[in-house]
Amino acid sequence: MAPASGPGPRWLLFSFGMGLVSGSKCPASCQCQAQEVICTGTQLTEYPPDIPLNTRRLFLNNNSITYLPAMNLGLLSDLVYLDCRDNLISEVMDYTFVGVFRLLYLDLSANNLSSISPYSFSALGNLVQLNLSHNPHLLALHKYTFANTSSLRLLDLRNTGLHTLDDTTFQNLLTLQTVYLSENPWMCNCSFLDFTIYLIVSHLNHPDEENATCVEPTELAGWPVTQVGNPLRYMCITHLDRLDYLFLLLIGFCIFSAGTVAAWLTGVCAVVYQNARRKSSEAEDEDDHGQPVEVSQRIFQRRTESGRDGFPQLI
Repeated sequence: MAPASGPGPRWLLFSFGMGLVSGSKCPASCQCQAQEVICTGTQLTEYPPDIPLNTRRLFLNNNSITYLPAMNLGLLSDLVYLDCRDNLISEVMDYTFVGVFRLLYLDLSANNLSSISPYSFSALGNLVQLNLSHNPHLLALHKYTFANTSSLRLLDLRNTGLHTLDDTTFQNLLTLQTVYLSENPWMCNCSFLDFTIYLIVSHLNHPDEENATCVEPTELAGWPVTQVGNPLRYMCITHLDRLDYLFLLLIGFCIFSAGTVAAWLTGVCAVVYQNARRKSSEAEDEDDHGQPVEVSQRIFQRRTESGRDGFPQLI
């Protein structure tokens, strides 16, 4: 079941209570004007306190922030634009953005992201643009990562450590129009087939198509991932390589051997059955005449010889 797109009543009450005691002054190292807070390049090592609660645009880029606290960030219920690029954020936890459910733009590029929890973006049902590029340690995305970001139109995955993607990861992105996939070590093997087929049938815009290429296998190295669907389908479904032919040969030999043995056993059983039937028939003949046929033949032969030696036979 997909997570809810907005915070619950308890969270809203908690946020309101925290807002009453939270400062509304502009942080000392930032600039604040017209619901916009700019903390760009101010050497911040943590999320700044005292962000005005009516902030709609927040710039935290070009700092050394390592963590985004859900409690503080959740107070900004009017936030629609959040720029966190060029920081040291290593992971995004579940429900980090649960309070900023109106967020439209989120930039987490050029950080140290190595993991994104399955429900990190679960409250961002209004998110339109998401930038995760230039995070070379981001090796995988969970299939529920974008489960509730149904309004997403642009997704940037350039220069990450992603080497494969499951097509189910994108199944809820019905409004997605543009996706960036370049500079990734894509492994275009059979497990990548479903995603390449998705790229063909979805008709997405790929501005960096020429640089979004496969690195493996060797025969597909350099192919754009948007064009590798049909060759990969041929390799994985209809094409047989040398090992496949050896396997088929082995199976054929096993079937032939099994058939030969079965035919031999059938023949042996038939011979045994015929012998048993013949002996049974002879035994029945003995029972019907009271004595063996051979004994009768000998008696007849002796009588003939006796007739020849004695009196002539009468006709």
